[in-house]
Amino acid sequence: MKKIIIAALLTVTLSGFSQQKGKAEAKAFLTKDRTVTVYTSASSTDLRLTKTDANLRFTDLKQPLETQICVFVNPGKTFQTYLGIGGAITDASATVFAKLTEESQQEFLDAYYDQEKGIGYSIIRTTIHSCDFSPESYTYIDEGDTALKTFNIDHDKEFRIPLIKKAIAAAGGKATLYVSPWSPPAFMKNTKNMLNGGRLLPEFYQAWANYYVKFINSYEKEEIPVWGLTVQNEPMAKQTWESCIYTAEEERDFVKKYLGPTLKKAELGDKKITVWDHNRDLLSQRASTILDDPEASKYVWGIGFHWYESWSGGDPMFENVGKVHEMYPDKNLLFTEGCVEKFDYSKLQLWANGERYGKSMIHDFNNGTVGWTDWNILLDENGGPNHVGNFCFSPIHGDTRTGALIYTPSYYYIGHFSKFIGKNAKRISSLSSRSQLLTTSFLNQDSKVVTVVMNQTDATIKYNLCIGTKATEVVILPHAIQTLVY
Repeated sequence: MKKIIIAALLTVTLSGFSQQKGKAEAKAFLTKDRTVTVYTSASSTDLRLTKTDANLRFTDLKQPLETQICVFVNPGKTFQTYLGIGGAITDASATVFAKLTEESQQEFLDAYYDQEKGIGYSIIRTTIHSCDFSPESYTYIDEGDTALKTFNIDHDKEFRIPLIKKAIAAAGGKATLYVSPWSPPAFMKNTKNMLNGGRLLPEFYQAWANYYVKFINSYEKEEIPVWGLTVQNEPMAKQTWESCIYTAEEERDFVKKYLGPTLKKAELGDKKITVWDHNRDLLSQRASTILDDPEASKYVWGIGFHWYESWSGGDPMFENVGKVHEMYPDKNLLFTEGCVEKFDYSKLQLWANGERYGKSMIHDFNNGTVGWTDWNILLDENGGPNHVGNFCFSPIHGDTRTGALIYTPSYYYIGHFSKFIGKNAKRISSLSSRSQLLTTSFLNQDSKVVTVVMNQTDATIKYNLCIGTKATEVVILPHAIQTLVY
């Protein structure tokens, strides 16, 4: 009897092992019969998301030499799930769009939101009333209206809402849209001014929380689904434009006592709340203060960050993103804003501006970021409009004098990610053997791998794309970015 039981257990164990092995084999990534297609954008050439190689095949490379530059990709090691890439539709973007011809408008929508004709944006950020990239400062209520009885979004219906609707339609009817405030109305602040910092007065915490609800409901009534929100844009920056200061403790308490419960009570508890929405430098301090509080943390979907910490003269703090991801692996990291500052028309085609995007996106994704949001999707030939003169670059500029669209290197660098990585893709292991190349990789749901490789040097580099003991040889030009699909 004992022998029968042992035999039965052994059979079950072997059967289970066989099933597990079968599942593993089914998921194994095989290079056989796969070909690699390469798309390239390169400085001092006409290559812009151009197919430069097709049908590259994998051959044996069991042991790379130290003299060979390699990009090692391991599709079996998966990490965060990809949410998407996009940009902000501000009042500035919407007013410039309205000045374009119908032909240029359609070209613009295709360029950003169409996966085949353009680069497949799937994320939209927009503002709760005005920001610096608005022609003027405004709110949705009469000054002093604590009860929000005068609340209306008529201002946005002229330019911003029509563009958002067209963008969503161009993206196939689906887009992840989240919203951000730059400042509460002046009467709610200790300075009685929307500009130049100031703080939200405690007696208006509830009224301000109600304001988010009014905004979300008003936009959804216009058939614009709101996926989520950030609590406050750049809560540690006293800017000459709309701004408001929150310490980490103030943001924590506003979320757990007012914003979170108010959204839940209004049956908007499914809206994703993102905290911080500022630079990588203070990311860990803000995250720790809020997320170590269970009552605050339960309302928080993720932590947002910008790239402007280099204003102090230091390098971008990419590693801070990874450290916060290690500390709070159950929370999401979202890049919520970045742009090239200090607009200069003569630098519209400066290649380094695009490289800044590529470098940031590769590092941010490799450090656990799920989505990446650029700042203005469109500005005019002066880097505006901006009501305080804070003119900046955007990936596409619209020349309001001629109606022409100007595509900058940043547009193409972003496109090397957004055009090819699909929603719900998984980031996979991707490493370069030499510092000359930066890389990140994703596994799409159709089982295709997307590997991005960036060369910041002045030299043409030959490298091997390696999957296990198989490899294919690729050449990347100086100051170029490539996307490899296989």
